[in-house]
Amino acid sequence: MTHSENRQRICVLGSTGSIGVNTLDVIARHSERFEVFALSAMSRVDALFAQCMQWRPRYALMPDAQAAGRLRVLLREQGLRTEVLDGAAALAEIAAHPEVDVVMAAIVGAAGLEACLAAARAGKRLLLANKEALVVGGALFMQAVEQGGATLLPIDSEHSAIFQCLPEDRKTWHQRIDHIVLTASGGPFLQRDPATLHQVTPDQACAHPNWVMGRKISVDSATMMNKALEVIEAHWLFGLEPEQIKVVIHPQSIIHSMVVCRDNSVLAQMGTPDMRVPIAFGLSFPERVTSGASRLDLLNTPSLSFEEPNLALFPGLALAWAALAAPQGSTTVLNAANEVAVAAFLAREIRFDQIHHINEQTMHAINPQAGDTQSVAGLLELDGRARAHAQDLARGWRA
Repeated sequence: MTHSENRQRICVLGSTGSIGVNTLDVIARHSERFEVFALSAMSRVDALFAQCMQWRPRYALMPDAQAAGRLRVLLREQGLRTEVLDGAAALAEIAAHPEVDVVMAAIVGAAGLEACLAAARAGKRLLLANKEALVVGGALFMQAVEQGGATLLPIDSEHSAIFQCLPEDRKTWHQRIDHIVLTASGGPFLQRDPATLHQVTPDQACAHPNWVMGRKISVDSATMMNKALEVIEAHWLFGLEPEQIKVVIHPQSIIHSMVVCRDNSVLAQMGTPDMRVPIAFGLSFPERVTSGASRLDLLNTPSLSFEEPNLALFPGLALAWAALAAPQGSTTVLNAANEVAVAAFLAREIRFDQIHHINEQTMHAINPQAGDTQSVAGLLELDGRARAHAQDLARGWRA
């Protein structure tokens, strides 16, 4: 793809996942506005190769050197000039590359933290689909955004909805907001008897009724740990106190979230459940461009319903407020434990209901120290301690 000075150069981190694929779909609809500068994937060499063949990026990145080597050979055989890089340092380097205008941060989990920080410090427009960067990085991440002069735009449908309901001038937000309401579909087990959760299989947990997502986030939706992480993310994104963040079950996924103003007006963002809407908004902000999503048909939309989350069915949700009330760094511990527990469940090494117990017990066992949250190295060391403890718990249940 040839470069045009009129087009924004996009770096898509996590391009083979659902967010990355949807991002490329939106970009394809607006090739006059955007061009793909770099793509990255964790391990799916063939998928990244196909994307490189279509988009001809300047760079392709993979954390694993062996996978990157295989990709390098495939591209060389096709005569493609895309340069293949490997390692976490390369991700951060390209995210901060002077020719990059926009970074879509769609790497799942804490693995995306360093690249997100690099993009923030370099003052990029940062489209944040990686909620873990804020859950793990917290104050350090927001400090990097402020010091780098980055434009931070949330891509999670809920946080994008909140952002779309607020004025561009962030200084006025606290004058307007009483609290926000994050909506949750309830996932595939909304009507399930909590006593039967030990029988849930990975395929059942990944069968979301409304959204098409990767397996890790699908499991998080089934446990509602994704909503717990979104509560933490909202705390940092919008500068809200934990008690100003509410969650309601909204099975239809039509209202994506709401802002309750101080005058008790309620502002809601609505639409069909399609991630291309917040992606298109982030790419084109403050303008609006077509996303490819179907239009909401109000005359044929089912009745909208809301209910309180059942904490017997979704005990992990309460861990969000517990982590925010605990010493700083506790959200890092929670996220690390959850990544380990979900991976163990998907590998059929623990039961579905044991995910929560690993998360809760790890939070109680690992006590963050003051220095843990002052640097990336400290956060990653804390993350490692939490993962080790969670892995020990998982091994104990396997035995």
